Amino acid sequence: MIDEPFRWVEAIANRREYIENELATGSPTVGISYPEGQLLLTFGRDRRKIFEIYDRIAMGAVGHPGDIERLRMTAIELSSSEGFTRSATDVSLRRMVTYSFSPALKQAFEQIYGAPYLARVLFAEVGETPETDLFIRLDYDGTIKASNMGIGLKREWFGVIAGTKRAAQQVEAYLHGASPAQTLEEALGLAVKAWGVGLFSADEDHQELPDADSLRAFLGEQLPNYTAEAAVMERKARVTYTPVPPGEIEKVVARSRG
Repeated sequence: MIDEPFRWVEAIANRREYIENELATGSPTVGISYPEGQLLLTFGRDRRKIFEIYDRIAMGAVGHPGDIERLRMTAIELSSSEGFTRSATDVSLRRMVTYSFSPALKQAFEQIYGAPYLARVLFAEVGETPETDLFIRLDYDGTIKASNMGIGLKREWFGVIAGTKRAAQQVEAYLHGASPAQTLEEALGLAVKAWGVGLFSADEDHQELPDADSLRAFLGEQLPNYTAEAAVMERKARVTYTPVPPGEIEKVVARSRG
């Protein structure tokens, strides 16, 4: 019995290492807030990774397709149920993640005889103003990081998930050093470059942020291997969630390649 706590801790460490290895090759997803709304952008190879959840809520994800789909369906059911029993304006991303998603993922991760979620999720909720926009990163162990933590704390105008935590940190460092986007076109250009930083940083040989020329060359090399996917949630539109047309993304991608 004395060994049981140690065995549990060891099992959790092994499980974390396994999940991190499984997620390591995931393509980053970047969320950008700008005056007219929010943008979610990623690049993939064979499946969708950005989804509408509710009237003003969307999500992007990295991980196993089956686990991503389970989380997507749960999010739709939770938000739809709350919107039906209360009202659409009462549906709160912060409450949904804090009191439903986070405990469920934490429990699945810590029950070592069950299957954990092999997924990392970025939720986005567009507000009435840019100051009330919200991005929440939810990890496989239930850990939450929110872009807008409330009064008195610094608000971030972006959200990021990536295959590795170091890659996500590098993207955040890059965006902290950039000027906030003022238009959708600026948001697209910034998101493409931030995605490139995340993919560049996934390589253990790249410990530092790439300079502009290195990033341009890297994007020119990598982007032909991927298909762009992006959606916006417009702040004032009747239909909030809209996929970005491929042609509009391609124009920005072509400029990013140099």
